[in-house]
Amino acid sequence: MSPRAYRLGQRQATTEQTRMRIINATRELLMAENGFSQFSMELVAKQADVARMTVYHQFGSKTGLLEALCDSLAASGGMEQLASAFRQPDPYAALEQYITIFSHFWNTDRLVTRRLRALAALDPEFEQVIRKRDERRTKGTSVLINRIAEQRGSSSAETLTKASNALFALLSFESFDSLAGPDRSLEDVAPLVYQIALGAIDRLLPPH
Repeated sequence: MSPRAYRLGQRQATTEQTRMRIINATRELLMAENGFSQFSMELVAKQADVARMTVYHQFGSKTGLLEALCDSLAASGGMEQLASAFRQPDPYAALEQYITIFSHFWNTDRLVTRRLRALAALDPEFEQVIRKRDERRTKGTSVLINRIAEQRGSSSAETLTKASNALFALLSFESFDSLAGPDRSLEDVAPLVYQIALGAIDRLLPPH
């Protein structure tokens, strides 16, 4: 390896380490008792022990930083496994795996996820970030509902939309968080969510 390539590799590694330190500092601030209400780029820089401009250089804006944190949560929460759910030949097995993956994802960093979604309710720009991520779940639930409807011979556009909307709401963080309550893991409620989903599907997509 040439000296120049080695230096570039070292610089890239240092940059990535700094980036992760800033993301981890953001997570720590959101989990702190007062960090949520006082969240700012300045506090993130202080927590990560870097200059404020380093944070801006890495992420561009507060929204960019929070989006990077969302990406980090998705990676640690195993969201890349969603593709395997859609490869399931049986639509009900696909639905059950889809719910299991989301239960693990929502549970990975429950407090941080709760506060990120609360921030989205207060910040219109960041709300767009969360909305785009939720739209991916909308597409996923629509695919699953269409597969189940095809198997059942139920194809009314209105009922498909109702069923897809119901499943989307059921798979939200808020639903898992509420069903789990303060004492249960969000992963513990996955079987219950699946049973509720089946009940809704039976009601909205009766076999023909």
